[in-house]
Amino acid sequence: MEKYDENEVLNKLKYMEGWNLDNKKLSKEVKLKDFQSVIEAVNKIAAEAEKMDHHPDILIHSWNQVKIMLSTHSEGLITSRDFDLAERINRILQDT
Repeated sequence: MEKYDENEVLNKLKYMEGWNLDNKKLSKEVKLKDFQSVIEAVNKIAAEAEKMDHHPDILIHSWNQVKIMLSTHSEGLITSRDFDLAERINRILQDT
């Protein structure tokens, strides 16, 4: 697992659609068409996270919005695992 400092994170984020650095976490907020779409997306993200044994913080709000936050809690910073999961989440959200 590769660990990244803030500059490395910011450089990698240039290539990650919709993600940004927020309070030392990778963060993405999306608006979907309805509440059911949000729940379906969250369930797919949860399944992928479980496979990786790497669990994001997820906030559902305003009936059709979800915010996903990633960091490697055990390391206290952002690692390659966070970017791997962020890429998988992007693929899930593209299909939603």
